[in-house]
Order: sequence, then structure tokens, then C-alpha cells
Amino acid sequence: MSYQSSEKLTPQNMQSDRPLFIAVVFLVVIGLMAIFSASAPKCAEMGLNPARFLLQQILGVIVGFVGLRFLSNFHYKKLIAYTLPFTFFVIAMLVLVKVAGVTVNGAQRWINIGPMSLQPSEFAKPAVVLLLAAVFSKDTVIMDNNKIVTAFLPILIMVALIFIQPNLSMVILLMATSVAIYLCAGGSFQLILTGGAMMIPLLLLKGLKGYQSSRITTWLHPEADPLGAGYNIIQSLVAFASGGLYGVGYGSSKQKLAWLPEAHTDFIYAVIGEEHGFIGCLLILCLFWTILQRGFVIANKCQDMYGKLLALGLTFSICFQGFLNMWVASSFVPATGVPMPFISYGGSSVMVSLWMVGIILNISKDNVKRVRFGNVRNI
Repeated sequence: MSYQSSEKLTPQNMQSDRPLFIAVVFLVVIGLMAIFSASAPKCAEMGLNPARFLLQQILGVIVGFVGLRFLSNFHYKKLIAYTLPFTFFVIAMLVLVKVAGVTVNGAQRWINIGPMSLQPSEFAKPAVVLLLAAVFSKDTVIMDNNKIVTAFLPILIMVALIFIQPNLSMVILLMATSVAIYLCAGGSFQLILTGGAMMIPLLLLKGLKGYQSSRITTWLHPEADPLGAGYNIIQSLVAFASGGLYGVGYGSSKQKLAWLPEAHTDFIYAVIGEEHGFIGCLLILCLFWTILQRGFVIANKCQDMYGKLLALGLTFSICFQGFLNMWVASSFVPATGVPMPFISYGGSSVMVSLWMVGIILNISKDNVKRVRFGNVRNI
């Protein structure tokens, strides 16, 4: 006699991927601690509340976890209906940045909405993944009029608006994510190589701003201008060297006091390296590796191509950005100005990253549902 489990499965009692969620929670907690340590001296010097950046980040975390909870219970296939409206919303926000955005350090990337500051380019990350997952879940033929209109034209518009902010690091992230989704959907690797061979020389010769091209030269020879262009990366490496194996202790970083610029954003990994040493850096690396591994496992177990590509694209976007930040802080690649997900200060970044995790968790719940309903025992 055979029977099937009579347990009624709902999104509320289906268990999502626990290791993924725990890794994200650990990163968020570590990020809050690191932001307070890195930003408190700067706030005190400016006569502000030492916990100002921490409190603002906590607000972003709260909104992020609310969205994570909602999206983890909202079936991912229903997102297809909201993909184009969300994309148009992101494009409108990017246009608004160009018209009335706030300029910081020469980059016009933010919009002030009351006491909050939003970075619309962060919302382009899930928009690109949602668009490509919906398009490539059917087939990977690129030269199709419908696909060009529904997916590639909006993506090109978003990329162009982000590039002129300027925000080359986000452009690189979006393009890398697009290539990853296309290849995993069965796309032509030869086509990617051909397109890259055509675009890279054009970008290097015509597209790069003066400060962007100088970053490559600075990366190769930071000692050539130790008090100018090479200052940031040199101070970052000094922070790592000072931390050693175990670090100097939480809150005891010296580089964050006056020497390491953007200690609570782009170079927060260096502060963690100085205060917690190689062990602390390795912990961060392992947590991101856990997210990468669990996300790919969830994608592999998903039964439909849309869910596979969605999980893979979101996972790749989060982890590639995290690894890129580590590489920049460690001088493995030229400086890009990309924050570390869950760790670096930035309300938009942590909100969007948590929302993306919520979608991945929902896909993992659907995997659990399929396994339980398919669990038939013979007696």
C-alpha cells in the first residue's frame, strides 16, 4: 500500500534554505558592527552622533528584512507580471537622478527623499536579473525583435544612464551578471567572446573618463603617487598588514581614524582586516562562499528554467559584488568604488541585497514543496 503525505504545505510552514539565511544574518550583524567601528570617529570629528551611520543602516536593514520576509512568501513565478513595471520604475528613478540627483565626490548617483537617500542603480541589479531570467527561460536566441524590445533595450537604457552618472563599477556588475545568466541558459560562449572583443577596445579608447583610466595605472604602480591617486590602496594594504593573523581588536583600527578614506563604505573590508586580522577576513570570505554555494544548489534543484536562472542570477550578482569589493581592497583589481553587500554602509544596497535573498529563499521553498509532495512511501 502506498500513501502520500497529507500535510498541508503553505509558504508559512515550508522551510527555506537555513544555511543561506544564517550566512546572510551573520553578514548583516558583522556589517552593523563594522559600520559603527569605522564611522564613529568620523561622526565624532564632525560633531555628530557617533552612531548616526549605524542608525541609518539599521533602518535600511529593517526595511530589507521586511521585504525579505514578504518575497520569501511571494511565489517567484508571480514576479514575471511585475518585471516590466519594476524596470520602468528603475529607469524613471535613474532619469530623476540625472535631473535632480545629489552629487557626492563627483558622482551623481543618489536621490534624497526626505531624510532618506536612495541609490537607484542598486535597484537595477534585480531588474536586469528578472528581465533576463524571463527571456532566457524560453530560449537563448538574442536576435529576436520581441526580446530586444522587452529585455535588451531596457537593459541598455539602464546601463547607459548608470554609466553617465558615472558608475562604471555598477555597469561592470550588470554586464557580468547578464553574461553569467546568458551562458548558464545555454548561450553561445563564442558570441560573448566576439562581443567582448569588439566592446573592450571601444570602451578603453572612447568611453573611459580620465580618472577611470588612471585607476588602472594606479593599480599597477600605486607607489608612483603615494599621496595622490595611490593613497587609498596603499592605506588599505597597510590596514591589512597591521591586522596580521588575529587583528588589533574590535574598534582599535588606526587607519580608519585619519588615513583610510571611505572606511565605512568602499574599504570597510580593510578595517575588518585590521581589527580582526586574517581570521576575520576569512570568515567574511567563507560566508559569501556559503551564499554562492547554497544559491547555486537552489538553482540546480529548481525544476523550471525561470527559477533556475533567477536564483543563479541573483546569487551571482550578490557574490560577485562582494568578491569584487574584497579584490579592490586587497589590490587584486583596480579600484571600482563598489560597496560590499550586507557589510558596507548604504541603505539602498542592504535593502536590495536582502530583497534578492528573499526571492532566492522563496525558490528554495518551492524545491522543498516539490520534494515533500513527491515523497511517497510503500508499505
